Amino acid sequence: MRAARTFFLGVALAWLQTQAFCASEGQSLQTAREVRPVAAPELPAVLPVVVSAGVAGHSARSESPMAPEVQTRWEHIAAELRCLVCQNESLASSTAELAVDLRHEVRHLIEQGQSDADIRTFLVSRYGDFVLYKPEVKPATWLLWFGPFALLLLALWVALRSVRRTPPLPAPLTDLERERVRQLLEP
Repeated sequence: MRAARTFFLGVALAWLQTQAFCASEGQSLQTAREVRPVAAPELPAVLPVVVSAGVAGHSARSESPMAPEVQTRWEHIAAELRCLVCQNESLASSTAELAVDLRHEVRHLIEQGQSDADIRTFLVSRYGDFVLYKPEVKPATWLLWFGPFALLLLALWVALRSVRRTPPLPAPLTDLERERVRQLLEP
């Protein structure tokens, strides 16, 4: 009952916020519904600007726009790095404060002329292999890389052993055994 009440309160709150937004924009809810979304071909061109504007909005520092080559490198590097707070998002898509700070740090290192490998090495030395979406194959990460395959092989081995240990079906009764069973069952 409490979950249903919470759900309906959330729906009502969302409706009220929509009404308040429409009123602040000077339009009715009906005209707000009639507004068409941005055409799909224009979206990829607008998306990096919106994302970078959203990222800048989360930080207290105001940053100047990045040069195209810096932007390209930044997007490539940030997509390969993991947010340390969210853990399942890339550094580029996370909105956590630590991710914003790390994005600023990566941008600063790019603008200093550091190579991509130097930036990754710096972040790994500071935060460990966890910051990388694809950690290097080395003895410390062997379990990460080869563990799933080892578990699969172990599961196959257990399945094969259990199939082999299944007892065979008993052989059918001979005529002599059937006659003896009949004699035992008849009074």
